[in-house]
Amino acid sequence: MTQKPSKAASSSAARAGAKGAARAGSEGMPASNRAARALERRAAIVEAAMEEFIARGFAATRLDDIAKRAGVAKGTIYLHFKDKESMFEELVRIVIVPVVERLTRLPPPTGSVRDLVEAFAGNFLKEVIGTRRGDLVRLIVAEGPRFPAVADFYYREVVSRGVAAMRALIELGIARGEIRQKDLARYPQILVAPAMIAVIWQSLFARHAPLDAQEMVRVHLDLIFGERRTT
Repeated sequence: MTQKPSKAASSSAARAGAKGAARAGSEGMPASNRAARALERRAAIVEAAMEEFIARGFAATRLDDIAKRAGVAKGTIYLHFKDKESMFEELVRIVIVPVVERLTRLPPPTGSVRDLVEAFAGNFLKEVIGTRRGDLVRLIVAEGPRFPAVADFYYREVVSRGVAAMRALIELGIARGEIRQKDLARYPQILVAPAMIAVIWQSLFARHAPLDAQEMVRVHLDLIFGERRTT
């Protein structure tokens, strides 16, 4: 007489069969498709992380919330990132670093140095002010002191590149006689200070006193290069 399997045993066998079928299906999937799906999941995680970081702040964001927003299991996150810090670094690499690379890839200096600086500032304002990038910059300013590793990474990948590009422009301006204050090369941060002020002002005070960032940059450059002559 054959003994019928128990319900628990049947259920266990069913689960094992389902897992085996899923594993077989995955193994049967072309490598290119698996890679594409992995990239899609990684992109979804990064996008969800950006939304959570901006909404909650770096400290308060939990991996569970990111996983829920991304529509993946929490364990899936660990297949792509070792921790929250590495996820944030990836976000900076994807969202901000390419913009910095474009902005600091200056054209040959055929025009005036002031023209180059104005182009840099204008593109920065367009790419950052009022965008998610601006939100990330403000997040780093607000929480960087509590997470020095994140601030250090942002300095290496973003700030140092921008400062080096500005210093090169200042030195070119001094050599051409466009900039008279030679000590400015020691403090290239001064050249881009209005852009950073605009990023912070936008989130804190714009509802009280809207800021014309482009006009502020023009006045700032007048102080450095002298007022433009009108013909």
